[in-house]
Amino acid sequence: MISQNLLLAIVLAPLLGAIIAGLFGRQVGRAGAHTVTIAGVGVACALSFYVLHQLVWGAAEPFNQNVYTWFDVGGYSAHVGFMVDRLTAMMMVVVTFVSLLVHVYTIGYMAEDPGYQRFFSYISLFTFSMLMLVMSNNFLQLFFGWEAVGLVSYLLIGFWFKRPSAVFANMKAFLVNRVGDFGFLLGIGCVLYYFGSLDYAFVFENTHLVDGRTMPLLGDREFQVVSVICLLLFVGAMGKSAQVPLHVWLPDSMEGPTPISALIHAATMVTAGIFMVARMSPLYEMSEFALSFILFIGATTAFFTGLIGIVQNDIKRVVAYSTLSQLGYMTVALGASAYSAAVFHLMTHAFFKALLFLGAGSVIIAMHHEQDMRYMGGLRKKMPITWITMVIGTLALIGTPFFSGFYSKDAIIEAVKHADRPFATYAYWCVLLGAFVTAFYSFRLLYLTFHGKPRYKVEAHHGHADHHDDHHHTPGVLAHAPHESPWVVTLPLILLAIPSILIGYFTVGPMLFGDWFGTAIHVNDANNTLAEVGSHFHGPAAFALHAFATPVFWLVVAGFGLATFVYLFRPQLAEASRRALAPLVKVLENKYYVDAFYQAVFARGSLLLGRGLWKGADVAVIDDGLVNGSAKLVGRVAALVRRAQTGFLYHYAFAMIVGLLVLLGGFVWYANR
Repeated sequence: MISQNLLLAIVLAPLLGAIIAGLFGRQVGRAGAHTVTIAGVGVACALSFYVLHQLVWGAAEPFNQNVYTWFDVGGYSAHVGFMVDRLTAMMMVVVTFVSLLVHVYTIGYMAEDPGYQRFFSYISLFTFSMLMLVMSNNFLQLFFGWEAVGLVSYLLIGFWFKRPSAVFANMKAFLVNRVGDFGFLLGIGCVLYYFGSLDYAFVFENTHLVDGRTMPLLGDREFQVVSVICLLLFVGAMGKSAQVPLHVWLPDSMEGPTPISALIHAATMVTAGIFMVARMSPLYEMSEFALSFILFIGATTAFFTGLIGIVQNDIKRVVAYSTLSQLGYMTVALGASAYSAAVFHLMTHAFFKALLFLGAGSVIIAMHHEQDMRYMGGLRKKMPITWITMVIGTLALIGTPFFSGFYSKDAIIEAVKHADRPFATYAYWCVLLGAFVTAFYSFRLLYLTFHGKPRYKVEAHHGHADHHDDHHHTPGVLAHAPHESPWVVTLPLILLAIPSILIGYFTVGPMLFGDWFGTAIHVNDANNTLAEVGSHFHGPAAFALHAFATPVFWLVVAGFGLATFVYLFRPQLAEASRRALAPLVKVLENKYYVDAFYQAVFARGSLLLGRGLWKGADVAVIDDGLVNGSAKLVGRVAALVRRAQTGFLYHYAFAMIVGLLVLLGGFVWYANR
C-alpha cells in the first residue's frame, strides 16, 4: 500500500537537501553540501523505485488524495495533493534516478567552481519542483511545479552570471517560457470556468461538460471549447518542451554547466510538456483538431531542428539540437494518439540523452573546457570509458536494433504510419528522414571528437587550466594532455549506459502493447494506432529483427555510412561539401533566421516601443505636458497677476471702481432681463 507519508518523504527529501546546501552552505562546506543533497535525492530515488514496485508487482492501488487545502472560496477550492499511478511512478523513477547520477557527476565536474554549494542547492531544488509537477493531482499544483522548474532553470542556465552570454541565455529562456506559460494559464482558467474544478479526476470523469460546447472567439466565430482548452495547454507544452516556434531557448541554454544540460534540458524539465499532454489524454482524445496541430508541430520540430545539428561545431549544441529533434518525435507520438509511445520514448531518451550530455561534459573536462569539436580528435585511446559509453548512447539515440532507443523510436514511426488524421503523411516523412539526419550528426560528433588525429596542442608552460568563468584561452591549446575523467564522472556514465542498452528490450511489450498504464492514459478505439502496431508484435527480439527489413533501419545505415566516409576516411570532403552547399549551410547556421527575426521584431520592437512611449508619452505628455506644463502655466498666470500688484493706492481704488461698475452693470442687466 502507498501511504501519504511515503509520498511526502519523496517530495520533501530533495527540498530539505536544497535548503541546507543553499542557506547553510558555508557552515556545512562543500562535502556537506553534496552529501545532504545526494542523500535527499537518493532517498527520493529509492522510495520512488519502491512505489513503482508496489504499483506494478505489489498489486497496490493508484493513490489519489489531497494532502492540504490551500483555500476554499465561493465554491472553488485549491489543494496540494498527489495522484500516483504507473505513469507518475515511472516519471518519478526517471527524474530521481537521473538526478541522483547528475548529483554524483557534479562532484567531479564542478570541483573547482566557487559556486559549488549553490549549484547543489539549485539541482536539488529542481528535483523537488519536478516531483511536485509529476505527482500533482490538480491543475494548480501542476502550474506551481511548472513555474518552479522554469525558475530553477533560469537560475541554472545563468549560473555563471559573469558571462554576458549566460545572462542573455537565461533571460531568453525565461521570456520564451513566459509566452508558453501565458497560454498554459489561460488553458487552466478555461478548465476552471467550464468544469468548476481544477481536480484531474473530476475533470476526466466529467468530460461530457464540454462535449459539443462552443465558445465565441475572434468576433462571432465559434470554436469548440475542448479544442481551445487543449490548444492553450499545448502552448504551455510548446514552451517547456521547446517545440517550434518556441524552441529557440533550448540550444542557448547550453551556456549553463553541463550537469544541468543533462538534468533539465535532456531528461526531465523539457519532457514536462510531453508528460502533461499524456496525462490530459482524456481531453485531447476529444479534439481531432488539437491532435492534428500537435502532429504538425512535432513533425516540423523533429526534422528541421535535427538538420541544424549537422552544422554545429560546439559538442553540447549538437546534443542540444538532438534533444529538440527527439522532443519532436515524442510530440508526433502524442499527435498520433500514441501517448504510451511518447512516454516510453521519454523514458528511454532520458537515459541515453543524459548519458550523451554527461559524456560531452567528460570530454569538456579533459579538454580544459574547450567545447569546439574542430579542436578535438584522437581522444578514443585517452578516454576509453567516455568513448565506449558515448558510443552506446549514440547507438541508442539513432535507433540501433536491440538498443532502448530503437524500441521507442520505431514504435513512434510505425504508429504515425498507421495514423489517419491531417498531417499524418507529412509527419511520417519527417520522422522517417529524421532517422537519417540523427545518424549522420551523431556519428559526426563521435568521429570529430574521438577519432582521427588530434587537432589540439599541449603546451605545458601555459600553466593550470583556466576556470569555468574564464574562457580566454587560445582555442586548441591545452595546458595538459587530455586524460580519462575521475570515477565520480565515469561511474554515472556506466550506470546510464546500462539502461540505454537494456531497458527498452524488457519494457517494450507491457508499456507499449499491454495495459501497463491502465487508466492513466485514455485512447479512443478509433485512434488506437499502437494497437495496429501491436498486432504485429511477437516479442522484443522479433520486433528488432523485423527492423532490418524496414526503411528506417536502412536510412540509419545510410546516415552512419555517409558520416563514416566523410569524417573518418575523407575529412577533406566535409569542407568541400560545406562550400558547395554554402547557401543551405548558411541558412542552417543562422537557424532558419528565427532567432534573428525574434531579435529584430520582438526584442528590438519592444525597445522601440518602449523608447517611443518614453519620449512620446512619459517625456512629452506627462513630464513636459502635465507636470512641467502645469508648473509653467502657474508661472505665466502668476506673472500676469503680479503686474496688478503695483503697491500704488490709486491703482487699487481704480480697480475697485471698475469692479463695482461691473457688478452694478450685471445687476441692472439681470433686473431688466
